[in-house]
Amino acid sequence: MDPRAPLVLDTRELGRRPGSQREVSRTVPAPADLGIEVLRVPEGSPVELDLRLEAVMEGVLVTGTAQASLEGECVRCLEPITDEVTVNFQELYVYEDHALPPSEGEDDEVSTLRDDLVDLEPLLRDAVVLALPFQPLCQDDCPGLCPECGARLADDPDHTHEAPIDPRWAALTELQTEQN
Repeated sequence: MDPRAPLVLDTRELGRRPGSQREVSRTVPAPADLGIEVLRVPEGSPVELDLRLEAVMEGVLVTGTAQASLEGECVRCLEPITDEVTVNFQELYVYEDHALPPSEGEDDEVSTLRDDLVDLEPLLRDAVVLALPFQPLCQDDCPGLCPECGARLADDPDHTHEAPIDPRWAALTELQTEQN
């Protein structure tokens, strides 16, 4: 773990004194692939972090909020979307010497301090991805696209097509056009 990485925090000044705490506010560049396919935090865009690091018996409790800008597209009409996201998170990072060996069959992964360093990227990624809407919309009542021609229905609410002709009657339609 690189101590100079923007999402890595050094907890040494807390010591291992339960009850000691430190407030941290910083702006970091967003890591790559922070989001879902249709809505994401652009890589390198600023992420505002307000954190409280608190030493407890087992390790360091990290509590905080993150704010970031979002970019994506509406799942119905494919129009660009820009928005903001604010997420709250909390995670206990256990000291390496307090970490229990993983039991067989356990899926719970415990966050561990490595050389008194905390890597916030997995915590931030989980918090942001879980806060995003699964199907983002440009507006709550977005009508989407016309299934026949692909026209955006929000731009032309009166958009219609003639009813399709039943193929069994198509020959009669041809006769009608010949008589005109």
